[in-house]
Amino acid sequence: MAAVLASPLAPIRKGSRVFFSLNSYFHCSSGLASKEHYKIVVLGGGSGGITMGARMKRKVGAKKVAIVEPSEMHYYQPIWTLVGAGAKSINSSGRPTASVMPSGVKWFKSRVTKIDPKNNTVSTDSGKELSYDYLIIALGLQLHYEKIKGLPEGFQHPKIGSNYSLQTVEKTWNALRNFKEGNAIFSFPNTPVKCAGAPQKIMYLSEAYLRKTGKRSKANIIYNTSLPVLFGVKKYADALWEIVKSRDLNVNLRHNLIEVRPDKREAVFENLDNPGETKIFEYEMLHVTPPMGPPSVLKGSSLEDEAGWLDVNKDTLQHKTYDNVFGIGDCTNVPTSKTAAAVAAQSAVLDRTITKVMKKDKPDKKYDGYTSCPLVTSYNTVILAEFDYNGQPLETFPVDQGKESRIMYHMKADLMPHLYWHGLLKHHSFVKLHHQHT
Repeated sequence: MAAVLASPLAPIRKGSRVFFSLNSYFHCSSGLASKEHYKIVVLGGGSGGITMGARMKRKVGAKKVAIVEPSEMHYYQPIWTLVGAGAKSINSSGRPTASVMPSGVKWFKSRVTKIDPKNNTVSTDSGKELSYDYLIIALGLQLHYEKIKGLPEGFQHPKIGSNYSLQTVEKTWNALRNFKEGNAIFSFPNTPVKCAGAPQKIMYLSEAYLRKTGKRSKANIIYNTSLPVLFGVKKYADALWEIVKSRDLNVNLRHNLIEVRPDKREAVFENLDNPGETKIFEYEMLHVTPPMGPPSVLKGSSLEDEAGWLDVNKDTLQHKTYDNVFGIGDCTNVPTSKTAAAVAAQSAVLDRTITKVMKKDKPDKKYDGYTSCPLVTSYNTVILAEFDYNGQPLETFPVDQGKESRIMYHMKADLMPHLYWHGLLKHHSFVKLHHQHT
């Protein structure tokens, strides 16, 4: 408090004025810290938060639910792969948050600054303190471009883009359509990421575009991934290796991007199998997948695991320490890929878990880790990867989903966005990809 008061009080001499200023300060601060109580508070207005907000509204009534989300716009991020390849517009990916917010619930257009699970309270940057009976954390993850030397300022230069942020996705398309000749490089970081297939989807699309525009012979396409595998599920990895070979793509495993020198058009990668050993690649086009990490607000909240992710039971999505706290989506430590399809499957399980907990019963429905990743391999084909915690395929359709499919592409590009906006977010009878996971 001293730091806050020092500046305005320094010139004040008379006691009455000091008293007036102090009185004014405490009056204002008590107003700022006004407390409101809700039966259920949802942190985050992304796919997980909006979905659970809609479900909780139906469970306890709109007036008993609050959602904390600072953003004016809500984006369907899976479509950004196609935006970066020039197949969709950035405008098609977003809608005002107000239009997807469940009607009647209280929307706090603020950022969460503190979570205190011991006292069942949440603080926001607008000065509000919310108390809750039950808390659902759906804060997503954070992008860390700054952990790569030369970024994010390097995005001011041409030839470099990233499909992972609103500010950089169209830069990918600019770099692709202005490609002349040389190396087109695509990176995958040494951290968990959302949609682990996306870093290579843009590679396949870029290759297809360069073929279509007659520039393929002048392009050397390189995928540098920190992972020891091309994809985490063997069935789909085998199919992708076949595509890599047939299209003459160069894959370097265990290569992690640590620096970008945009003025020289150089990307520096570290060999993770021999730490400290680096290699410089010149580029004509560079697509960066940034390092990612858990929401910083979880740090020190006693809600996080050792790596900083929300520590939940992977079967029920209930917090391991606090019975009235739950998690969904990218912010959690459930050991499956972080995708919108995972959120859809998790939301049904979490809904059931919360119902049981409210009735003082034990959760009885288990999330099996189901997730889906439509691996876009061209402008009209997709390999639809669906799998569980154990990396075992959990396929929906009576065909071999390890093969490229035109129908699956149209599902990814056209059907899934419609189901997202009109089904999942509104908790209507949303048809999830895998019927056993409804």
